Amino acid sequence: MRDDDDDNFGPTPARRKEEKSRAARPRADGGMRIVVPLQGVVQGRGGLVLGSLIPCALFYFLQLYIKRNRPSTPGSPPASDSASNSTAAAPSIHRSHSRGLLTPRAALPALSARGAVVRSGDEDSLYYAGLRRCADDPYHPASNPDGLINLGLAENHVIIVFIPFIFLPFLLRGICSEILMDCPPRARACVQLSLDLVGRWMEEHAGAAMLDGIAGAGEEARNLTIRGLATYQPYDGILALKMALAGFMRQIMHESVSFDPSQMVITSGATPAVEILSFCIADPGNAFLVPSPYYPGWDRDIKWRTGVELIPVPCRSTDNFNISITALDIAYKQAKKRGVRVRGVLISNPSNPTGGIVPRETLRDLLEFAAEKNIHFICDEIFAGSTYGGDKFVSVAEVIDELEDFDKGRVHIIYGLSKDLSLAGFRVGAIYSYNENIVAAAAKIARFSSVSTPTQRLVVSMLSDQKFISEYLKVNRERLQKMYHLFVDALKQVGIECFKSSGGFYCWADMSRYIRSYSEKGERKLWDRLLEEAKVNVTPGSSCHCIEPGWFRCCFTALSEEDIPVLVERLRRVTDSHK
Repeated sequence: MRDDDDDNFGPTPARRKEEKSRAARPRADGGMRIVVPLQGVVQGRGGLVLGSLIPCALFYFLQLYIKRNRPSTPGSPPASDSASNSTAAAPSIHRSHSRGLLTPRAALPALSARGAVVRSGDEDSLYYAGLRRCADDPYHPASNPDGLINLGLAENHVIIVFIPFIFLPFLLRGICSEILMDCPPRARACVQLSLDLVGRWMEEHAGAAMLDGIAGAGEEARNLTIRGLATYQPYDGILALKMALAGFMRQIMHESVSFDPSQMVITSGATPAVEILSFCIADPGNAFLVPSPYYPGWDRDIKWRTGVELIPVPCRSTDNFNISITALDIAYKQAKKRGVRVRGVLISNPSNPTGGIVPRETLRDLLEFAAEKNIHFICDEIFAGSTYGGDKFVSVAEVIDELEDFDKGRVHIIYGLSKDLSLAGFRVGAIYSYNENIVAAAAKIARFSSVSTPTQRLVVSMLSDQKFISEYLKVNRERLQKMYHLFVDALKQVGIECFKSSGGFYCWADMSRYIRSYSEKGERKLWDRLLEEAKVNVTPGSSCHCIEPGWFRCCFTALSEEDIPVLVERLRRVTDSHK
């Protein structure tokens, strides 16, 4: 019988014995048997066709289906339809995207909650919106006559003409005059108010004061050398500056009160002064009562980092915007019902934005109110020397001396040289407190807001020049009064009346007749028309928390006399169209 007959009749005993011994031997492939689709046909066993060919075929088609319907991964190249390309290209290695999912490349760590508040804190304020617009398109009579006239900022803009004498003492004394003479006449007219006096002093003294060994140089001049400028100084201000500033404050207040330098903390401007004082007096969530309208910058200067709230206490035009003790008491009781702890009363004198001077009787009532409620009293007197009206300025420091058994430790004064001496760029401010604990705490915090030593030494030299200071204060008041009347008369030409002011760099203008709806919305529309059509920026009363629509703060110190007709012509674009 042939061997192939075994396929029909089964294996012979000899073949079964051979297969049994083969199965007992270890296989090189580890006992694994590779099954191919044609195995059953090759070996002649038909049962393997159904047992291996069909499952393999199904598995093959399943893989093909999955491959064609697999979603493409981001960044993977599209599959090529060419067989040659697919065979030539090496299979790509799948890479994990777990790192990208955990830390996306485009995402950055977020701002803190406090940082986010500060970043967007003044975006809704028309006061700051107007200032930003003016910064982008500032008016200049020669180089940009169609720019925005900025009546929203109480400062002088040409102080930069004299800045080099502070930081470049090696320049010759005559350069300042040459720079000024090289300017066109209109540009020279833009040297506002009393800055020319400051500039002349810089020209005559600043350069020489920084040189050592000059014949006849005083102690202040010798301190303006490298030995007195490059070493560490007290963060809360050098004693010489405290003494000079105390004397200057006494002088602008008509010698009616004296100030103790040991109760003073020097800061880089009045803004950090009021913030540091707020930090020392109140905790986050506490509040100050603030008669309104009030300076719009306080919402930023006080609230942003300290977390202290400001509660506006409305003052009305029918009362000449005077502070009402009754209204303060009502606001205090309402805050107490809401669970808000009132820690003090904050005012400005002269008032910003109305320009009114707080009467002596009102100051006495405010002090008694603070004593009754056992709270602090803060008075911002940064415009104390910038008065020009018939009302005499009275400092709260003078009033407390008149009260019997009054605890002075609750009284604090904010001051600076940005206004009265037109030195906004110098950044010199001060906290004057009758509370030694407040002074001690504020002196430590002042390390974050200290004034540079060269600036302090230079200011000491300037304030020590009594001849210059006396002339400056006299001329400054005369020029303020003249410009105020020119400005008020100019507004009357276009039908705008102003509140009677006696201090500050601004007037409080009533434009309510030109708003179409007597509301904050109507006031905002008028502000927008003044900005877009008249190209004039003013501060709306709503930014100052004034409850009567139509009042605007207009700063006149940034103008020259030659700018007044330009302002009138521009305002007519709005006022005439309202008729």
